[in-house]
Amino acid sequence: MIRSKTVQAATVAGGGRCGRRQWLGRMLTGGALLALAGMAWAGGSRLSPEFNQPGNILIADQFNNRVIEATPNGKIVWSFGLGPNDFSSNSIIGCNDSERVGPLTLMAGTGTPPGVIPQATNGAVDNRVLIVDAFGREIWQYGQFGQSGSGSNLLNVPVQATFLPTYHVLITDQGNNRIIEVTLDKDIVWQYPGSNTNASDQLNSPNSAELLENGNILIADQGDNRAVEVTRDDVVSNIYSAGGTVSILAFASRLPNGHTLLTDSGHARIVEVNTNDQVVWEYFTTNSPLSIPAPMPTRAIRLRDGNTLISDQFNNRVILVNHSKQILARYGLPLEGGAGPIGNNAGYSTNSTQKGLYSPYDAKVIGDYTGLTPPFDRDGDADDQ
Repeated sequence: MIRSKTVQAATVAGGGRCGRRQWLGRMLTGGALLALAGMAWAGGSRLSPEFNQPGNILIADQFNNRVIEATPNGKIVWSFGLGPNDFSSNSIIGCNDSERVGPLTLMAGTGTPPGVIPQATNGAVDNRVLIVDAFGREIWQYGQFGQSGSGSNLLNVPVQATFLPTYHVLITDQGNNRIIEVTLDKDIVWQYPGSNTNASDQLNSPNSAELLENGNILIADQGDNRAVEVTRDDVVSNIYSAGGTVSILAFASRLPNGHTLLTDSGHARIVEVNTNDQVVWEYFTTNSPLSIPAPMPTRAIRLRDGNTLISDQFNNRVILVNHSKQILARYGLPLEGGAGPIGNNAGYSTNSTQKGLYSPYDAKVIGDYTGLTPPFDRDGDADDQ
């Protein structure tokens, strides 16, 4: 599939500090990009005509060190990263999050901790948030491969990134216990906790951050087993924890009905709570008879049609579940002859998700930003649902 290539920094700079936004704006909205499918660049890579089609699924295939785009039936039509045995900067190591922004792909290289997978017993450090174009060429980066820190252009285990309608990038910098908003010129223009020094309002290994329609930021504060909604003045306005029952909160998103969807990783549960933090719907990924005891799902995205797309991490699969809790689709290596458990089914293929995923951490449907922060503002407010 498509290998990583780097666009020179001078190209990205676009001739000045405001040039990066203008240049990226042309990349995102230029009419020529609408005809990308089937075109080739000078390096010889050719895009599938199925690239970037609404309804395709973008998966952060964590320990396969890649991001893949697959059709609804599991056919892989685009990828970035070279597989489970490549730990170079040409791959996205231990990717925890990805998002399609027009024809571009935003992803967070989280790295691999020591002692987690046999392919990297000593771990591998990748602290980059990247934007790549349709041909896998890097056009923007914040953070450094192989380096950790909290200073300028440094991150420590970035687990998630959200592209904002302002052309800024909201980064969940887990190892630094902070959320930062970064411009394309790599300036930090907002961060949380920021001015908030209250002990109870600090973050403990945050795992995601989304910009809400009201301008607040919804943060999955993983280590504190809660989601916090904070204002731009660094004030906590709401807390969600399913009545204090959540353990290891991996993701949080705000649904159009005002409810909040929580990924309760410690209980292998997806739980929807109302504005009073009361549980109104829940789904356990351990309900599958061959599930491992602690699959620790990491993402649940409620789609426009009401179904929920779940990254069932250590069960090595992505599943689509309806509101009646029936599994409608599965992505990952199918069980052969009823063998199990599902968690043994790690695999790698360049042509089909049905030949294996390896602890997928995030999955989103292209073109469907229900509950998420859309990257483009169409109604002139802080966000666009």
